[in-house]
Amino acid sequence: MEYAAFLRKHIEEVTPLTNEEFELIIPYFKLIEIQRKDYLIKSGKKVTAEYLVLKGLLKAFMHDDMEREHIIQFAMENWWISDYPAYRIQSKGELCVQALEPCLVLELSLANKQRMCEAVPAMYRFHGAKAFGGFVALQKRVLSLMKNSAKEKYELLLEQYPELFQRVSKTMIAHYLGVSRETLSRLQK
Repeated sequence: MEYAAFLRKHIEEVTPLTNEEFELIIPYFKLIEIQRKDYLIKSGKKVTAEYLVLKGLLKAFMHDDMEREHIIQFAMENWWISDYPAYRIQSKGELCVQALEPCLVLELSLANKQRMCEAVPAMYRFHGAKAFGGFVALQKRVLSLMKNSAKEKYELLLEQYPELFQRVSKTMIAHYLGVSRETLSRLQK
């Protein structure tokens, strides 16, 4: 399994595992390859899994009543993505998750996540730390959207994730920041 070393390193950034524990964990994940523009999650469909990106780039987004796209999250290598409210209760989601590049991801169903954590209790610590980190990042993003100017939001994103600007279009950056494409062009000058 070519992804085993990646997965182990990812987990052990949070919590150490024995070889025996790691061997128990591997079968709970499913390797999925998707092409650019393919969907992992479509709005209105039941969400049963979350995904760890091994290679590639994805976006989580929704369309409003005016059919404007709002990008909630990008996920590149070593990041997790899903429609988490729907995943948590195994219901129909509001978000779409789409590949922006050819992607290799590890799928983890909620049922497998629960079984894995029962089999290897250290995984409770791992998932708790990842969830807390995700909550902190989301809260910072919401506060930034509420209090920062368009210029400040742009500069913060550029400072935090400069590689994102090489991988996605200016239109997608604008959708993520909640500004028009024209405003983004002015900010870049």
